Amino acid sequence: MPIAEDADTVLKFPILIGDIGGTNARFAILIDSYAEPKQFPIVQTADFATIDEAIQASILDRTSIIPRSAVLAVAGPIDGDEIALTNCDWVVRPKAMAAALGLEDIVLLNDFEAQALAVIALGEEHMVKIGGGEVEPNAGRIVLGPGTGLGVAGLVHACHTWIPVPGEGGHVDMGPRTARDLEVYPHLEPIEGRISAEQLLCGRGLVNLYGAVAAADGKQAQLATPAEITAAALDKSDPVAEEALSMFVVGLGRLAGDLALVFMSRGGVYLTGGIAQKIVPALKEPAFRAAFEDKAPHSELLGQIPVFVITHPLAALTGLAAYARTPARFGVEIDSRHWHIQ
Repeated sequence: MPIAEDADTVLKFPILIGDIGGTNARFAILIDSYAEPKQFPIVQTADFATIDEAIQASILDRTSIIPRSAVLAVAGPIDGDEIALTNCDWVVRPKAMAAALGLEDIVLLNDFEAQALAVIALGEEHMVKIGGGEVEPNAGRIVLGPGTGLGVAGLVHACHTWIPVPGEGGHVDMGPRTARDLEVYPHLEPIEGRISAEQLLCGRGLVNLYGAVAAADGKQAQLATPAEITAAALDKSDPVAEEALSMFVVGLGRLAGDLALVFMSRGGVYLTGGIAQKIVPALKEPAFRAAFEDKAPHSELLGQIPVFVITHPLAALTGLAAYARTPARFGVEIDSRHWHIQ
């Protein structure tokens, strides 16, 4: 079964859609362009050796629906016929997957392309606004998501369509700004000698911050997981956790503001993922907006840009479903990311 390089991009239903992150994978099946996605239980990536095994055991063995196509969003750069995920051991091999699972077409997107598409697909009822002015309807947007890692994507409007712009913006440098930062940063765990945004602004980043704050004050870290630290910070039962979450929020505000300037995102900045949803009370505190807007000489500009937390639990699947139904509506370049079985 050869792979056609110039395959038609109209996908045949039913379509399997999937959002595969470092820790969790979420799947659904679209029966047709009108039906709501049929959802399945969340898959833990650590429970399966391969993505093909996970799809077979968790999806195909539990339904009589046989997908003919798949649109999958993966956490990692897509290059060639073997795509290694950034924060888990799965490797996506589309040709082998198509043969094993009986698929005619597979399209791979970056996971934050899917999050960017969700910004267009979701309504305001699935968002919490964190300050700023009104959205300019066709202006650029930024999507930023701390989770297992730190995902970043842009979204631009051109030629009457929305075009997601994936990237690896979560790996930009972060540095200290305040006197307290200078006390804490030497205790942070670096990656190959530097502190990237992802070393601070994701689940393990929060643990990294917590340990560094404790070490800076000569204290023993008492908590071990992002969930424990977040809970203790929000209920104010652990001062070290409170400060760690505060530094996390400020760092997220700084990075979000930087990216808003890069993209001139008058259409808004959108925070997505489980961590952002859990820390909405902390994001509503003045420190986040202050850090976001502290960009002289453009503080006034940043003050007008709204920030939203996306609260939909399956936002990326919503974005994938919108794309899968009508790919031609979106400016997604898939020439090297579409495998078609003839």
